[in-house]
Amino acid sequence: MTANGKKARDGADRALRERAARVIPGGMYGHQSTALLPDGYPQFFTGGQGAHLTDADGRRYLDFMCAYGPNLLGYAHPEVDAAYIGQLRKGDAMTGPSPAMVELAEAFTSMVTHADWAIFCKNGTDANSMAMVTARAHTRRKTLVLAKGAYHGAAPWCVPRPAGTTPEDRANQVFCTYNNIESLEAAVAKAGDDLAAIFAAPFKHDAFIDQAEVDPAYARRARELADRTGALLVIDDVRAGFRVARDCSWSAVGVQPDLSSWGKCVANGHPISALLGNDKARAAAASIYVTGSFWFAGAAMAAGVETLKLIRETDYLEKIEGLGARLRQGLAERASAAGFGFRQTGPVTMPLFLFDDDKDLAKGFAWSSAMLERGVYVHPWHNMFLCAAMTEADIDFALDAAEASFADLRKNRTELRPAAKMAFLTAG
Repeated sequence: MTANGKKARDGADRALRERAARVIPGGMYGHQSTALLPDGYPQFFTGGQGAHLTDADGRRYLDFMCAYGPNLLGYAHPEVDAAYIGQLRKGDAMTGPSPAMVELAEAFTSMVTHADWAIFCKNGTDANSMAMVTARAHTRRKTLVLAKGAYHGAAPWCVPRPAGTTPEDRANQVFCTYNNIESLEAAVAKAGDDLAAIFAAPFKHDAFIDQAEVDPAYARRARELADRTGALLVIDDVRAGFRVARDCSWSAVGVQPDLSSWGKCVANGHPISALLGNDKARAAAASIYVTGSFWFAGAAMAAGVETLKLIRETDYLEKIEGLGARLRQGLAERASAAGFGFRQTGPVTMPLFLFDDDKDLAKGFAWSSAMLERGVYVHPWHNMFLCAAMTEADIDFALDAAEASFADLRKNRTELRPAAKMAFLTAG
């Protein structure tokens, strides 16, 4: 049994799960629940440093989830955390905001081409909801065009699981197929004179299926349709922001939105998100009422100022692109040598791994579990992230683990059984 062996999983993590089940509905909720992960995956962690996590039982992992995206520069980054702690000691949630709010807005608008103003909140859901009401206030219309399967948050209007919501919560929405211009045009036509906004992810990063980079023609057509109809174009950059460009992600294909929503990594894990917009939408943004008791707290804003400084002044992006390319090539070579069809999609900084002929994720679950046993935390069906604290040695460690895990999978492939948790993928 390895140091990360399953037998050791009956310790602190198991005890915490049992305690949580008594006081937290379902034992855990949201995207960080391990309910749809292999059974051996830890639920609780005690610390993070750089590119590594330590779970409640003391096992250390090279972490390719990066907290589902917030870790851009490294866990416990010294400069970012010093900025956070320094402002925390002076004042965090106060009767009014600290000067860091203005500094952060100035930093954002100096870096993001389309942005003339910024509004801050705490979650990506908040930012996308503000984009929705800003667009409706600007156009005095109701209907949104969104891509089928895209994730924009956990508010009733967009949450992927409908329990507790009503049809009215999801009214005034028309769906298209991402990267399909005909489908987009048909959705806009269906919305007619009531179109308020076209929402778009920077690339297709839905769970359980291959990712797809945006077709520049699709992006340009979305911009043209918004201009023609008077609607606003919204880019949901909560997940991908600053991981594919130092600007709004669609800047890479020469398209600027009217509004963009940001979160996750903009303060390297400290809680803050943002809605950015152009002058066209300024009056509408000033007219809506949005607020939160902790939205104006200064410590995360100070961390954001420092994070954006590091984004501007360091080679973090080039570094994670290089590491991502090294990882992608190495995994392709090792999967091929082991005889597996292994698909790697999306930007190299945000990879998704799926096996061919694996609709029930039996191979994905087995391989991911084998990686975990070797100290590498990968996800069997969600996109992952690289952070700037990773090194070439880390990537080589992951590749060695992958080679051994492919060998395990090849040896045991005849004994694989469908992952019961994933039965919904093949139902019907």
